[in-house]
Amino acid sequence: MPAKLRLLLRTAALGLICALGAGCVEPGASRGDAQPQMAGDAERSLRNGDYDRAGQAFLDLADTNRDLRDHYRLRAAESYREEGNLNAAAGALEGVQMRHLAREEQARLDLLQAEIAISHHDNARAVTLLTIPDADLPRPLRLRALELRARAQTAAGDALAGARTRALLDLMLEGKDRAQNESLIVNTLSQLDANTLRQQLASMLPNDALRPFVEKALSSGGLAAPAANPNRQVGTLGEPNAPNGEGLRQARVIALLLPVNGQVRGVAQAIRDGFFAALFADAHMPRPEIRVYDSGNNDVDAVAAYQRAVSEGADHVVGPLRREAVSAVFAQASLSAPVLALNQPEHGEAAPAGSAAFGLVPDAEGAQVAQRMSERGITRAVIIVATTDWAERAATAFRTQFESQHGTIVGIARLRDNDVNFSKNIQQAIGAMPATADTGVFISMLPQQARLLVPQLRLVNQAERVFATSHVFSGVLNAGMDHDLDGVEFCDAPWLFDAVLGLPHHGDIAATLDTARGAGARLFAFGLDAYALVPYLAWLGQHHDSYLPGATGQLTIDINGRVQRSLAWARFQDGVAQPVAGGLQMSAVPVH
Repeated sequence: MPAKLRLLLRTAALGLICALGAGCVEPGASRGDAQPQMAGDAERSLRNGDYDRAGQAFLDLADTNRDLRDHYRLRAAESYREEGNLNAAAGALEGVQMRHLAREEQARLDLLQAEIAISHHDNARAVTLLTIPDADLPRPLRLRALELRARAQTAAGDALAGARTRALLDLMLEGKDRAQNESLIVNTLSQLDANTLRQQLASMLPNDALRPFVEKALSSGGLAAPAANPNRQVGTLGEPNAPNGEGLRQARVIALLLPVNGQVRGVAQAIRDGFFAALFADAHMPRPEIRVYDSGNNDVDAVAAYQRAVSEGADHVVGPLRREAVSAVFAQASLSAPVLALNQPEHGEAAPAGSAAFGLVPDAEGAQVAQRMSERGITRAVIIVATTDWAERAATAFRTQFESQHGTIVGIARLRDNDVNFSKNIQQAIGAMPATADTGVFISMLPQQARLLVPQLRLVNQAERVFATSHVFSGVLNAGMDHDLDGVEFCDAPWLFDAVLGLPHHGDIAATLDTARGAGARLFAFGLDAYALVPYLAWLGQHHDSYLPGATGQLTIDINGRVQRSLAWARFQDGVAQPVAGGLQMSAVPVH
């Protein structure tokens, strides 16, 4: 347990214990305590942090006052506990009888004995002692009880129970203490294997307090929450009173929450252009009214923008863009209008009912590359990635997914930005491993690095089975330079290859809008999909077997309110990125 959280729980418990102890001095005198001055001095020593002196003073009192012996020995043990001397605390508790203690003291005795048992690795006894009802305990003791219970359960091998207990504790903490506890929840869940986490997630209700932490544990291990296997396209079946097909519920007024200024201004512009391009291409009449609101660059401004939009009549809200802003909007007591957030929430929490979180995350790409390689019969893989956060996330996701399918990672290398000779990196990752049909290379890097790496992989006969995330493709035709990437297969947004019917033609849009060109085209496609998702938000949130064929991939919404994407596949041939046969299975977008 982090020192700060331990200090919080110790300080809170000490404050209550001192108060209870001080309250016992006067009643003690009325019960025949002949040494009220000594008791008062002992309590002051405890409050002043002179724990050893306080402990000895309480023991002396216990020896001279038979009626309050157990009370004073408990106070002595609590003093030694504050000093961190649990062995001395255990000695002080020898002979203490539960029946001689007041109700609050009995709870404190159980907590202290449980803490001593944990220190002696007797976790089973600790778990038994900590089965005491804690709902009626004063807040400081309840904090301590939950924290000790979580420690004991985890140490006893029940990581899931320990994490669930910490989730209860989390509701009572604030600020940095809460953040530290949440980190412990994820670390505890990370002790479980990915399959166990997936099974737990599948069995959890949407409002389960532990759900976001299970998701985060999967994500930190490189796996997104498992999505249902979609098999039914939205809008393809008739439904009474739904002339455009089942699932469609057209919005009347959509508020688009994006930052006008700041570091992500360019990102917001591309998304906004895609959103409006989808609006202008929408054949369904009447089209919704779109109102753009500045979500600012912090969570307070984003919440204010949401509330203003709703007060002005918005029935659907798209945005905000920043992760902390998404968390803040989701955390409101109630959402008058459903939200399609344009990023995942900062702490991995599930979206409120009727809302969803949509993001272009590298984790999903890494996991899908691993799936693709496994389907190709590749059981051994080398990982070579750039030294960036998104590349590391993609690599972690790839590794976790690949190993979960019984694949083996045989080597890892990271490429620095300014290097051009990667022979040492390749040697580090591949060594003398022969190129066989069951081996492959996973890369996640920008085109500039990939164009240098792949020819060097060819020199050691390791370029036949190279798979990449979308970052390897610049998004524009550059056959002369991309010729070095021939044979590399990668996942990407199908709109870049005009693989989805019913959407504006990529080439036509790119010819007129800068934001639809190059790497920005993916953000533009993201905007297209944000608009397309709004009328199907409720349906997809309730029918996890349904999907929307979108510009960024085949879109579903999982049980946690996260939009999941199944990407398209392409391969470089003669310097041109071309769709792989069977890799672009996108149907027509429903006509609104």
